[in-house]
Amino acid sequence: MSRPFAEGLGSSQRALADAVSEIERHVSRGGWDGPIRVFALIKTQDAIATDPELAAQLPAQTVAAAQEDPEHLTSVEQEDLPDAPSLEELLAYITWPASVVGCAVVTEQLILPPSAEAGIPDDPAAALQYVTTHPDREDVRMAVGTTRAGDSWCAVRTRSNDNDLDVAHGAELVPQLILAVRGTLEP
Repeated sequence: MSRPFAEGLGSSQRALADAVSEIERHVSRGGWDGPIRVFALIKTQDAIATDPELAAQLPAQTVAAAQEDPEHLTSVEQEDLPDAPSLEELLAYITWPASVVGCAVVTEQLILPPSAEAGIPDDPAAALQYVTTHPDREDVRMAVGTTRAGDSWCAVRTRSNDNDLDVAHGAELVPQLILAVRGTLEP
């Protein structure tokens, strides 16, 4: 697989970029209008050392990649998340054990171009109506991952360009979400 976004990255950030990109592709196969999804990121070598039977459960290419790269990460989707009225409140509930070196969140949002933001009403109900009916609104899926070491990576896909080749990648694409996700890793 070609990974032009990973050129020039250090080994730990490249491992995070690969993990976040794979998570985003995995979620995209389920289509749009999905729930918030949360993933623990663990070092694959450490997981296999702790549980050698895990190697038989992982795809062969994952085991091979982990043998070549000690930074290789495996994502573990978290199920049965607590009910929360917002992403921010959900993230406030989440804490991770020390064995989790990072985490990732995937969420969908509606965005407006900057030219339309000035017209957003102050009333929350009116603002929601304005955003959801605005002709220039755009659905985006954001996959954001961070590590305890401070690395971050984002993969952003728009519904209007729903193609693996049109996903934007970068370390700081969604700064506020990066901070919120990083907060789940703090003691």
